Amino acid sequence: MTNERSPGRRCWFIAPANLLAHGVARLPQAVLLAMGRLATFLLWPLLAKRRRHAATNIALCFPERDAQAQARLLRDTVRATVTGALELIRGWYAPAHALRGLADVQGLEHVRAAQARGRGILLFGGHIPHSELCARLLGEALGERVTIVARRNNDPCVERLLDGARRRVFADVIAKKDVRGLLRALSRGGIVAYSADQDFNYQNAFVPFFGVPAATLTATPDLARRGNAVVLPFWFHRDDDGRYQLRVEPTWRGWPSGDPVQDAARYMAELEAVVRQHPEQYLWVHRRFKTRPPGEPNLYR
Repeated sequence: MTNERSPGRRCWFIAPANLLAHGVARLPQAVLLAMGRLATFLLWPLLAKRRRHAATNIALCFPERDAQAQARLLRDTVRATVTGALELIRGWYAPAHALRGLADVQGLEHVRAAQARGRGILLFGGHIPHSELCARLLGEALGERVTIVARRNNDPCVERLLDGARRRVFADVIAKKDVRGLLRALSRGGIVAYSADQDFNYQNAFVPFFGVPAATLTATPDLARRGNAVVLPFWFHRDDDGRYQLRVEPTWRGWPSGDPVQDAARYMAELEAVVRQHPEQYLWVHRRFKTRPPGEPNLYR
């Protein structure tokens, strides 16, 4: 009798999921984006909880917009988030030739300069739905694979599927809290895409993000120092025509300053400026302000 707990029995969906993903990843960009719009319409009732989180965040961060404008932004951000799932599939499964011509990339010279000095590179960005696709596109432009930091899925079968997909195209996949793995990759001169803009209830400080105190990780400058790495801001967005704009910038002048709280505040200010350009493409469905300063109420009730 087959063991009920055997990986092959429990994870039966991995093979068909991989087969389907290979097909989706090869779709023309216009078709993939149209699928994102259709999927948003079909999934809208099932995303009530995520829509509530996003609506709360939008109301907090864009109080100057009236109710109608906030509703439009909510609709657009849900569509960008759902489409981001399809963009993940493209990033993981598309052959290199299928990605050619999808992106304009600026700032590769900053990566090359850091590599010439024998330094690892921490690509400092934000949580955008198509972030892993853009990390893949940057790697294609550089001619070498990028390492990413990703949260592990609680379901072992889903994690096996996701980890296998990611390892197809990335140099390594480091767990979110695996500091040793991150330092090891940087010390070896690796290029690591890293974002620290989600809610952190450890090693954090409350700094403004869209005027709202946000619990933000303060350890990034120390991680870069310990890994002998250069921190390079990495920003990206998708244009209306479906092309991706990627930009690697030099390290911010005067950063790190030696003050972890000030450095975290600078990061949030720089990220806010980028998000304001394409606010619908930020991951507003995440409870960014979940952790509150002492005495402040839960914002997501």
